Amino acid sequence: MKGFGYRLLLRMARLCGPWLLIVFSRIIAAGYFLFSSKVSESRRFYGALYPEQGRFYHLWCAFRQYQNFTTIHLDRFLASRTDTTTFTAEGWEKLEAVIGKQGGILLMSHLGNWEMAASLLRRQQEDLRLLLYMGVKEKEGVEHMQKEDLRRAGVTIIGVDQEGGSPFAAVDGIRHLQSGGIISMTGDIVWRHDQRKVRVRFLGHDAWVPEAPYIFALLSGAPLFVFFAFRTGKNKYRFTLSDPIAIRPHARKDREQAIAEAAQHYADLLEKMLWEHPFEWYHFDRFLQ
Repeated sequence: MKGFGYRLLLRMARLCGPWLLIVFSRIIAAGYFLFSSKVSESRRFYGALYPEQGRFYHLWCAFRQYQNFTTIHLDRFLASRTDTTTFTAEGWEKLEAVIGKQGGILLMSHLGNWEMAASLLRRQQEDLRLLLYMGVKEKEGVEHMQKEDLRRAGVTIIGVDQEGGSPFAAVDGIRHLQSGGIISMTGDIVWRHDQRKVRVRFLGHDAWVPEAPYIFALLSGAPLFVFFAFRTGKNKYRFTLSDPIAIRPHARKDREQAIAEAAQHYADLLEKMLWEHPFEWYHFDRFLQ
């Protein structure tokens, strides 16, 4: 949906109530399901997740995925009106132990609601200095509004251009970590063809994940955590933080192997959570090779 149409829908929902947003967003999601070329990729993905099931079941899974995605917009709308989002936190003490010290790196995924995760982190600790690396698309509508909402919530955002990133963006992130801040990076999307990436095994297939988070952890010495935020009800969430993923090469020549092992550890955690929340997979591009 374009930015203007989305803003108009939000204004109408403020007048008529959230039900209007629910109805329209589900109709739009159904339209995308019927006409988007990306549905075949979702069906292929669920075919790998449920190989024992037939094609129509995989298509039904894709339909549920598209419909479930509308809850992100609903909860964002509800939070903007009354900020009544409730959540439980598991593993927060692990992150709290590094805030203001060596800092920490959060690996967020397109499994669950990472946008709400960033907002909830700020609510959990208001003085948390959180920096997000986010991809920048050529034409942004809803995505631009999403970034602006996060900035208003006190989150610092560094845009990663699909045509090429600035080396200063990496320097800013390292400095942020060294000052005890927290940075968040996408763990499951490779933005550019020339981007450094790591091969992992996922659902019995090869997949590529970005190498940058593991390089940041090596250079800064900051611990690397895997972070998820899952919806448990209307505007209700549960977020979980993994134990730190160790990246300890014995020598410079062992760095590549250490990064590969850490990336596979992340992929294993992602797959485990996918089995528990199969319809909160909001990665609509090709992931499995």
